[in-house]
Amino acid sequence: MIDDNETIDEFLGRHAGDVEDAVREAAAREIMPRWRRLAEHEVDLKSGPHDLVTDADRKAELYLTKVLAALLPGSVVVGEEAVHANPASYEAIRGDAPVWIVDPVDGTRQFVHGESGFCTLVALALGGVVYASWTYAPARDLLATAVRGQGAFLDGERLHAGSPESGRDLRVATSHPDYTTAEQKRALLGLWTEGVAPRSCGSAGLEYLAIARGESDATAFSWEAAWDHAAGLLLVEEAGGVHLTRAGEPFRITGGNTLPFTAARDAATARRVAGLLPDGA
Repeated sequence: MIDDNETIDEFLGRHAGDVEDAVREAAAREIMPRWRRLAEHEVDLKSGPHDLVTDADRKAELYLTKVLAALLPGSVVVGEEAVHANPASYEAIRGDAPVWIVDPVDGTRQFVHGESGFCTLVALALGGVVYASWTYAPARDLLATAVRGQGAFLDGERLHAGSPESGRDLRVATSHPDYTTAEQKRALLGLWTEGVAPRSCGSAGLEYLAIARGESDATAFSWEAAWDHAAGLLLVEEAGGVHLTRAGEPFRITGGNTLPFTAARDAATARRVAGLLPDGA
C-alpha cells in the first residue's frame, strides 16, 4: 500500500505489472467469453435506448474492484456501473485516497454488436492527478500503458503522437450524436469547417489511443465522465499530446470543466480545435 514511506511512483514500480495482469484477467474471465455470445437477458438499458450495459460490464467491474482494492489497501474504486447504481460514489474522485477509475467495457454498443472496437480502461489517480493508465482492447490484442513522466507504450513500444501533416484536413473524432443533447450538438458545430474532417467517435478509449499512435489528430468531447477520459488523456499526454477545454485549460478529472474539450497530437492542434468550440457548458 502507499504509506508515509512509499510514493505512488514506488507503488507503480512494484505493482504496475500486477494491474496489467488484473486487466487481462478481467477480460479473459468476464468479457471475451461473452463477446458475440451474449444472450438477450445479459443486455440491459440504463439511461436510454443507446445506453447499454451487459453482464460483461458488471462482472468485469466487480472483478477489477476486488483485485485493485486489495492490491492497494486504502484505495477506492470508481467504476461506471457502481456509479450508475450509486451516483454519490463518484465523489471519491475528489477525495484524499488513491482512486482507481474503471470503465470495464468502453464501447459497450460495439461489444453488443459483436464488433472489436471496445476496450477496458483503468486509471490510478490521486488528488485529481492521473498517475498511470491501462487501455486494453482484448478483441484486438492491444494493451497501451502510461505512467506519468515515464512515457506511453503500446505492447512495449513507445508511442509518439507527433503532429498532423501540413495541408491535410484534421481528423477529429467527436461526441456521437446518439449520446449528445441538442445543446451539445450546437457546441460542436464549429468543427464543420474548412480544414477539419470531423466524424462520430466510437470507444473513447480507442480514440485516445489513435491520437497517441498518430492515427487520428484530435477529439472533441462534450461530457466529463472520468472513466471515459482519465486513462486516455494520460496516454495522449505521455505520447506528447495536449488536452484543453474551451477555456484553454487542461481537462480536470474532478469536473467543473468548460465543455466541450479536446485532446490532440500537439499543442497547436489542441489550440486550433479548442478555438472552434463555442462554450457548450
